Formats: sequence, C-alpha cells, structure tokens
Amino acid sequence: MTTREQIVHRYMDGFRRSDHEAILACLTDDVVWHIHGLRTTRGKAEFDDAIENPAFVGSPQLTVERTMQADDVVVVTGTGTGHHREAGRFQFAYNDLFTFRDDLIAQVDSYVVPLT
Repeated sequence: MTTREQIVHRYMDGFRRSDHEAILACLTDDVVWHIHGLRTTRGKAEFDDAIENPAFVGSPQLTVERTMQADDVVVVTGTGTGHHREAGRFQFAYNDLFTFRDDLIAQVDSYVVPLT
C-alpha cells in the first residue's frame, strides 16, 4: 500500500470513529470537499463542521471494497450504513476521489448512491 493510500485509509478510519483530529490531519488547509449533488465545503473549518452532520446519529459504518491510485489521485469505492435522525437507518454505495498535494488531501470528490 502506498503512502497516499495509507493516508486515505487513516481518513476513512477517522470517519468511522468521528475522530475530527485524525481526519483533519490528512487535509490541506484549503481542502475542498464536493459531495456531488448535495454540497461543497471549502477549508478545514467548514470540513470540520461537516464531519458530524446534526441530521445523523453516530458514526457511519464504512466498508472499503477497492482502493486504486493513479498519479496524485486515490480512489476508494465501498458501501456504508448510516442513521438519519428522522428517516432512520439507510445504506449507500460510495465512490471517493482524493486528490493530493504532496502528502495531504487537497480535494475530495464524493459520489453517494442510496441502496434499497
């Protein structure tokens, strides 16, 4: 596993534990997070606020199915389970593209698809 793949897996593990410090340590100060079709956050402060969305309960369960790297991008695909305060438990498939600057994540492009 490459250094950048290890950083992405630390980031994913941080989300499983809602560990803000672990997640933010993987990011550039000017990080951009595009959750396509939903929202875009810019900078570590906005990213930090988005780690634990008040509409959800607890931390997500995330399973990484595949990790791939090409040049400065690491791609992770997988599935997850979350708990929405009003709608209840839900499952989803995701694909995250992590663009690196040096050995920090500068951009995350997230694509999330609900599963029935």
